[in-house]
Amino acid sequence: QVQLVESGGGLVQAGGSLRLSCAASGRSFSLYAMGWFRQAPGKEREFVANIKWSGIGTLDNTQYADSVKGRFTISRDNAKSSVYLQMNSLKPEDTAVYYCAADRGVPTMTPEGYDYWGQGTQVTVSS
Repeated sequence: QVQLVESGGGLVQAGGSLRLSCAASGRSFSLYAMGWFRQAPGKEREFVANIKWSGIGTLDNTQYADSVKGRFTISRDNAKSSVYLQMNSLKPEDTAVYYCAADRGVPTMTPEGYDYWGQGTQVTVSS
């Protein structure tokens, strides 16, 4: 079993940056695919980015939603059992609760593909 705790959310002006962190507890973190999702009020939870278990942040091992490509970067530090989401050039439409998720399988872009979830961290981007 894996427990996930997100941090790093907050209020930022449009064009600004935030770095989200997700700390995992439990064994074999390096074997888990990790993902970031977000959910805005009244909307469904949507995919943001994922990274494979290998932990190498190359194009072959990461996926991004079209809406965040070129602005967000997902990375992981297996030694620290953590995954990160660097968010640059933030826009008001990025405002949402951001969730970290983990799964032992191949990373997917759907929430149903993940077994473990954090409690979420609020990101608010003002215009």
